[in-house]
Formats: sequence, structure tokens, C-alpha cells
Amino acid sequence: MKSLSSLDPDFEKRFDRLVNARREADKDVAGQVSSILSAVKSRGDDALVEYSQRFDGYALGDESDWVITPERCEQAYGELDSDLRDALDLAASRIRAYHEAQLPQDRDYTDDAGVRLGAIWRPVDAAGLYVPGGRAAYPSSLLMNAIPAKVAGVKRTVVVTPTPKGNSNPLVLAAAHLAGVDEIWRVGGAHALGALAYGTDKIKPVDVITGPGNAYVAEAKRQLYGVVGIDMVAGPSEILVIADGKNDPDWIAADLLSQAEHDPTSQSILITDDAGFAALVEDSVAIQLTQLATGKVAKASWDAHGAIIVVNDLESEAPALANRLAAEHVELAVDDPEVMLKSIRHAGSIFLGRMTPEAVGDYVAGPNHVLPTGRRARFSSGLSVLDFMKRTSFLGLDEASFAKIGPAAATLAHAEGLPAHAKSVELRRK
Repeated sequence: MKSLSSLDPDFEKRFDRLVNARREADKDVAGQVSSILSAVKSRGDDALVEYSQRFDGYALGDESDWVITPERCEQAYGELDSDLRDALDLAASRIRAYHEAQLPQDRDYTDDAGVRLGAIWRPVDAAGLYVPGGRAAYPSSLLMNAIPAKVAGVKRTVVVTPTPKGNSNPLVLAAAHLAGVDEIWRVGGAHALGALAYGTDKIKPVDVITGPGNAYVAEAKRQLYGVVGIDMVAGPSEILVIADGKNDPDWIAADLLSQAEHDPTSQSILITDDAGFAALVEDSVAIQLTQLATGKVAKASWDAHGAIIVVNDLESEAPALANRLAAEHVELAVDDPEVMLKSIRHAGSIFLGRMTPEAVGDYVAGPNHVLPTGRRARFSSGLSVLDFMKRTSFLGLDEASFAKIGPAAATLAHAEGLPAHAKSVELRRK
């Protein structure tokens, strides 16, 4: 864990190093992913069989080996304990309500020149949703990806998920039933994304691919962008907690570890103006690490990438530091979070006040938990219904409106050296 103080003479250098630290997996995966995608494109289902056996120890044979049926998902949902089923129902209903409010409105109007202008929003035809099946097999991620797609109006939602040695997560299947997923294929990794993008004899192609995954999945999405749309290229999880000394140090320590337990490359950072409180949080982290079933992973993350930053004035210094970090999750555990909310421009999602732990946002609050990482919050947003939709503009002129704006179009076309453009306008003027 790194300890920094804004009063240290070398603070800027050390903080800049923290901001620019590369936490993605230290492997040259681009070449391997390119080879896998090329094989899937050329060999289709045969390549999927080979890679599923190699990476997941799972043999894809007859049709039942390839798909998980809606009936199996419904069965998994029915077999849940009532408390768990109620929690999943609550999460789904809140996620659905939040994303329904995101639906964009069509536009259709006539301007002062008499030109009809507007735009129509339409869903993509098919969306591919990646659901991890290794260390991170999360039903919450399925809900966060599938429900916005359904709300957007996507007719065909296709889940791909690895089933190591044939094992599937019943909670994930229950979530798929609740979200109304149309297809579930028992393939994962970069080869599954290749199948979604290029299509195979069994798996028909999609238009958009979303969902979290490991370094190979992220790289596959990067390479496939343009063949399909993607939500984002996501890296390791991260949390920034801005907290004053009035907080319970155990709460803040738990918040920091809530992201550290995801992966050894995750990052948890605390900014506070109370050095004594910072020490208490550090001690609490050490204690809680010994009590967590995920302690080994969380400790590796905290030791390698964790940081506690003590500043002189929280309100004036913390927002500027937060904007440079542009973290995936930002908690504002202070008396008046509204002040900082207005100052923090770059964050995937912001959690307001002492009673709003990031973990609530992961499950039941409503906003999407698929968020930009690795400082990408500077230019991108979390997953929304818009990732499953596209906008088509339209315009219409009559003779009167054409007479008003057509000549200017011809003039600009001549200036750009495009005489056919100009002629298509000028012929109508005659």
C-alpha cells in the first residue's frame, strides 16, 4: 500500500506515477487473441470446440452440450431460496426502472427555413452479452447487461459464458430467466466473442457485444470493434473513497476491500484530510483481510495497488485529484457530498454520503455497474440503453425550403472541388 501526503515535496511526482500506473495484465495477449479470432473466423464451430476443450476442459458435442435452455434457466430461478429470489427480483426491477428512464426521444420538427429535420432511435437487431464464468461469475452482471438491452427493444439477446468442466452457475441462469435472455451458449473467452462477431454455423452474428471479462476478452473486444459495436474496453476494477475523519474506519476499510477482492490488479484508494483516521483505516484493512474468504486476492491488490492519500483541505484538494484519477467508482463519504459532486467531472459513478457504499450500486440501486476503468471516465460513460440503440437522422425539403438553402450547398460543393455534388443541387434549381 502506498502512503502519500499532499504536503510532501515529491507528492506531485508520486501521485502522477499512481495516476499513470498500468494495471492491466502483464501479458502480450494481442497476438494470441488475434490468432484465436482468425481461427474462429475461418474454422467456425470447429475452432470453438478446440478452444473450449483447451481453456475450459469442456467438450462441445451434440446440441445439448452447446446451449443452456430457457427451461433450465426457469428451473434454476424456481429452485432459489426465497430470500435470494426476492433480492434478485428487487435488483431486476430497480435496474429496469432506471434504464427505462434513459430511453431517448425521437425528434421531428420544421425549422424557420421550412426544412423538416429529426432523428429516429432504433434498437440494434441482436446483442451479444459476455458473462464471465471463472473467478467472476456474477448474476448481477448479467442483469446489468441484459436488462438495458431488453429495455432498448433488442429482439435477440445472446449470452456467451464459459462453463469450466461443464459447470454453470445456477444464479447466473436464474438471472438470465429473470432478464428474458433469448440464447445462452456454453462458450467463453476470446473465441466466444469471435463467434458473436463473425458468426458460425451454430451461433448467428450480433451487432453489439457488451459485458466484462479478463484481459483476453477485453483485447478481443478491442480488435473486434468495427466488425461489431462494443460497450467499452474495461480493465481492472477500481474505487476511490473520499472520506473525512467522521466516518467509521471499519466501514471505509470494507468499502476499499469491496473492490480489492475482485482481482489482484484491482485498485483501492482513500483520500482523507485526517492522518489519524487514515491510520485507523489502514489498521482495519489489515484486520479485515485476515477475515475475508477472498483475503488472498484482496491482499495482493491492496499491497500492490492500494493507496492512502492525506491532504490538507479535503474540499479544495480532493476533487482535483479525483478528476486526475478518473476512477470507476467514487465514494463521497462527507457531510455535504453535493459540493464535491459538482466539482468531480470524471468518474464512472459517484456514491453520495456515508450511507451509500459502492456495493449497493453493484446490485440493487439501479444505475449500471458496467463502468469505464483505467481513466476512461474522462471520455466515456457507463453502460446504458444507448449502447444497444442507434440514431438515424432524417430531413425533408420542399421547393420553397430548397430555394432557401440549396444555393449555399452548391457553393460549398464547388469550393471543395466536388462538381457532381454541386450539379445534383443545381439541376433542381433549374
